[in-house]
Amino acid sequence: MATIFLNGRFVEPHQATVPALDAGLQHAVGLFETMLGGKQPGVPEPEDVWVFRLADHMERLADSALALGLSSSLNTVALGDAVIETIRRSGYERARVRLTITGGDLTSPPTPAGASPPRRDPTILIVAQPATEYPDAMFERGVAAVIADARANPLNPLEGHKSLNYWWRIRELQTAAHKGAAEAIVLQVTNHLAGGCVSNIFLVKDGELLTPIARGEESAVAARGTASALEEGDEPMSPAGARQHQHRGAVLASPVLPGITRAWVIERADIFDIPLRRRMLSITDLLAADEVFLTNSSWGVLPIVRVERESIAGGNVGPITRRFRQAWLDATAS
Repeated sequence: MATIFLNGRFVEPHQATVPALDAGLQHAVGLFETMLGGKQPGVPEPEDVWVFRLADHMERLADSALALGLSSSLNTVALGDAVIETIRRSGYERARVRLTITGGDLTSPPTPAGASPPRRDPTILIVAQPATEYPDAMFERGVAAVIADARANPLNPLEGHKSLNYWWRIRELQTAAHKGAAEAIVLQVTNHLAGGCVSNIFLVKDGELLTPIARGEESAVAARGTASALEEGDEPMSPAGARQHQHRGAVLASPVLPGITRAWVIERADIFDIPLRRRMLSITDLLAADEVFLTNSSWGVLPIVRVERESIAGGNVGPITRRFRQAWLDATAS
């Protein structure tokens, strides 16, 4: 059974209600984070609960809340503490935890002309359930993916954030399941890769990791001529090109979510001494890859061995994918 924290208190599932005029229900105004954690039996508090990269989840949530105008002052310490206590009360040794924050109750008197709008307290909901148990065969043999019909639009300010406007992704995932696939790969409106419906994507080519540019990385990659960008494996830009880029003004935002497990893979690649580049990737890059894998906080590292009717590198799970998969299992072992 789920353990539920709602607006400061723990409640039974039948008591977990929100107002009919909540902005999340009315207009999908809100954000969420899905995390992996658990309670270790026999370990005293506070070391009994673990959450994979809790601080990173809280930082991403606060950044999105500020960028989208939901909140400029989320108390991420208190939210993190609530996540930990929810897992502790659940007792699950391995839990899937979802933290949802909405825009709150829309009921309020009209705002006089020239006055600031009233502050609305957000709805805060945390749900801990048993973590999904995936078949070992998914990771040993790999899975299939299809190409989603929907496209990620960099001009949509909600893209690249975990907003409640998620239905189109779930529909694409359902369609993929009907076709016998585990995930649907989303393209941008430019036909470059974005990632999976609920995951980030990595390609392996000639021993190098490739991944689409995510939200927040645009400027660093666009100005790849600096020493820091070169250290990350970006292709160099000439001084003249860099100056021309600076004069162009704003950089187009990426619609790719900066995934928490994605960031872990990028850090681990450096430890493994595997070169990595963030860049725009095409369908051709995808089908010509030596290995492909997807990442999220639920399954960790998931190998893709077929896209539509095309196999990836003969349909076998590659050694680099297996290495990251094992490292993720080690990192999340309770």
